[in-house]
Amino acid sequence: MNKDLTGNKDIPGPKAGAPYDLDTVSFAERLAGSGSFTALFRDGMGLLEETADYLDGPGRGESRSLSRVTGLAYATESMKLTTRLMQMASWLLLQRAVNDGEMSSTQAATEKSKVRLDHPEDRERSVGYEDLPDGLQALIERSLRLQARVRHLDRQLSGERLGASTDAADGSDGHPVLSQFDKLRSAFGAPES
Repeated sequence: MNKDLTGNKDIPGPKAGAPYDLDTVSFAERLAGSGSFTALFRDGMGLLEETADYLDGPGRGESRSLSRVTGLAYATESMKLTTRLMQMASWLLLQRAVNDGEMSSTQAATEKSKVRLDHPEDRERSVGYEDLPDGLQALIERSLRLQARVRHLDRQLSGERLGASTDAADGSDGHPVLSQFDKLRSAFGAPES
């Protein structure tokens, strides 16, 4: 038995020499199975449908009146947009299958490795981009924001940590929680797990 922080009463503690059994909570997995994911899924599928409606409707008419250079930018940017949205839709459908118990996380991870959420060309703008119809530009910007949200969740689910490339002096790769665990272990002489 150990004393609590006030030193008043005994509390159960680990046996001498026994490693701490920390049940970790995956916030990414909880988020992926929550109402937040449902909203992300709805936003993604809604944007895909809205884009298809735009490109088949008003966008088709708007593209006919564009100059040759801007018309080429329209074709290029609309192709990049639809590719980006289809990749995100694939990712979202895989994650929903995991949430619904139709697929294991391992199976989904294998399939998700085939999905490209990061395309270098997403950050490049075609010549004539500034002359594209406002409707297309708005859809592109919305898709990039959605892509950032999906990529963030994907990194969390994959176990990547933001800022892991910068090494901390305490060897915890800059992760604040790991740093605190190391400090607690040092202070109380707890064995490393």
